[in-house]
Amino acid sequence: MVSNAAFVCYPRVVVMKAKRVVLGALGALVVAGAAGWLSLDAETRGLLTALPTNRDVLFWTQPQRDATFRALDRLPFLAKSRPIAAGSQPLPLPPGPPLKLALDVGAYMAGQRSAALLVVHDGKLRLERYGLDFGGAGRWTSFSVAKSMTSTLVGAALRDGHIKSMDDKVSAYLPQMKGSAYDDVSIRQLLTMTSGVKWNEDYVDPQSDVALFDKHKPPEGMESLVSYLRGLPRAAPAGTRWNYSTGETNLVGILVAQAVGKPLAQYLSEKVWVPAGMEQPATWILSRTGREISGCCIQAATRDFARYGLFVLNGARAANGQSVVPEGWLAEATTERTGIGQPGRGYGFQWWTYTDGTFAARGIFGQGIFIDPKRKLVIASNANWGGGARDPASSDAREAFYRAVQKAVDDEGVAKAGD
Repeated sequence: MVSNAAFVCYPRVVVMKAKRVVLGALGALVVAGAAGWLSLDAETRGLLTALPTNRDVLFWTQPQRDATFRALDRLPFLAKSRPIAAGSQPLPLPPGPPLKLALDVGAYMAGQRSAALLVVHDGKLRLERYGLDFGGAGRWTSFSVAKSMTSTLVGAALRDGHIKSMDDKVSAYLPQMKGSAYDDVSIRQLLTMTSGVKWNEDYVDPQSDVALFDKHKPPEGMESLVSYLRGLPRAAPAGTRWNYSTGETNLVGILVAQAVGKPLAQYLSEKVWVPAGMEQPATWILSRTGREISGCCIQAATRDFARYGLFVLNGARAANGQSVVPEGWLAEATTERTGIGQPGRGYGFQWWTYTDGTFAARGIFGQGIFIDPKRKLVIASNANWGGGARDPASSDAREAFYRAVQKAVDDEGVAKAGD
């Protein structure tokens, strides 16, 4: 559920230099007068007054997150990105009748600090609202929602024959992992985060793996992440213990890119963005070494996050009806493959699962895509939780919202049956 916070670990001096440039622009606007300032949209004004100055998203202030989450791919001194091209035929999202919910949606969004909230039921847009001066034309960063998209690319690589089997060893595709604790780990175990390799995902610990790996200096010619993961010890036999690891999702991305022979952003465009009928191009944040951070940070319109949910809901099928993943693979990916120590919940192939057959993609600060196959329901949300990255109260409130939407859909069905 957490992201690769290291995507913004550029030297502080570079960030401070960029801050001075933006502050200079702000000064010019003041000299030009109030008319120039008011002519800017709220997003741009926010950027000018709330640009981050530190190196880690978890240490940004709430106003800095509000400003930057919607514009990360336009701030190259923080992070570089690669485009994800959309096709020429967007999937329509026709409006349906407003959903009658037994809760105050405005109050819920205020509590979540929602930037966007969409409910699509049976292919129709039943609810669409925005906040934080964000709108349908903007892109919001996904954080770990990207993990579930990376999972889909693994399925596509299997379907295309670039990956032979989910039970192939990681080292068969990344020879640099030979001799490491990952030498005997399968692609399946990477996707379910059951490698058994020791990894600390604690973002408040400056000595955690997730805080240190981006600072790692690799040998000449070796990917930094690969070099770092090579040095990690084994904590449990492979396949016996679940441990959340963004580093391993990043390794999955390197493996897929190596197998397919092209950048992940290009492959995502070909296998998801175009066939799913996305309306807008998206972007994928790059690591320092120029690779997509596959555990994090796809910037997209919220409607297109919802379209991704519909794409998965409908079997990941292209316009010709052919699924981009192997037969049966998606059902396996979106149901529990391993327990996570929480009643009624589990983990699939980079998807969070529930025992009622629903599943979700999740990112820190309130990003999410919830999918309910039985009800033909997709809920897409972007936010900047006031309680921080792992805000338990906001997380619980979002779960309650999902259940409220399900109940509203069920109540409609009962009412129709009684007509």
